[in-house]
Amino acid sequence: MDISLKLSERTARGKQVKKLREEGMVPSVVYGGKAEPMHTQSPLVETTKVVHKAGKHSPVHLVIDGKKKLAIIKNIDVDPMKHRVRHVAFHTIKQNEAITAEVPIHLVGLGESPAEKAGLIVLQAIEHIEIKAKPADLPEALEVPIENLATTEDKLTLGDIKLPQGVEFADTEQDLELVVANVYEPSALQAQNEAAAGEAEIESGADVPAEQGGEDEAKEKESEEQSE
Repeated sequence: MDISLKLSERTARGKQVKKLREEGMVPSVVYGGKAEPMHTQSPLVETTKVVHKAGKHSPVHLVIDGKKKLAIIKNIDVDPMKHRVRHVAFHTIKQNEAITAEVPIHLVGLGESPAEKAGLIVLQAIEHIEIKAKPADLPEALEVPIENLATTEDKLTLGDIKLPQGVEFADTEQDLELVVANVYEPSALQAQNEAAAGEAEIESGADVPAEQGGEDEAKEKESEEQSE
């Protein structure tokens, strides 16, 4: 499935970006290669459709003022109140070179496992994982069946995921014993959730130290655009 989006070069910066959004446009930036980051824009409706289809795992065919580029979405900023896409960061890629992308993990057979039929609860612990593959080999998601989960002693790990041909985990030292899904007794899960909620209330009153760290000029500009 080819996903494409037409972008136009953008001159709006800083406070001008707010007006751009009010006019139904989404500001974006295209990184990659030795070229300077390109500031771009596209209509909200078309951009939203592409974001939903591509996520951070499917290549997007960009057309920027008539020039074609293959890219992957690296960052999506969404308005927490209006749930509208506010900014998108693309990174250009090459068809014949492997890239790293974050893909969702889907549990296959929810509601059909012996554990669930016995009244137990299957809870997913990891929802995304970074993989490495050429753009044409990137899967939309990694699937792991839960048909063998029967008791609270059972679990699924990254090692239970069958990677498609040409796909590998981005971390060469990835811990394959990392748990993807567990089986719980409903009462045990409720007690665990209540305990976690209590700890969260205590921590919310503590001082949180500010994080420090520098970003390059392009990243700072992107952050400013997102906050406008």
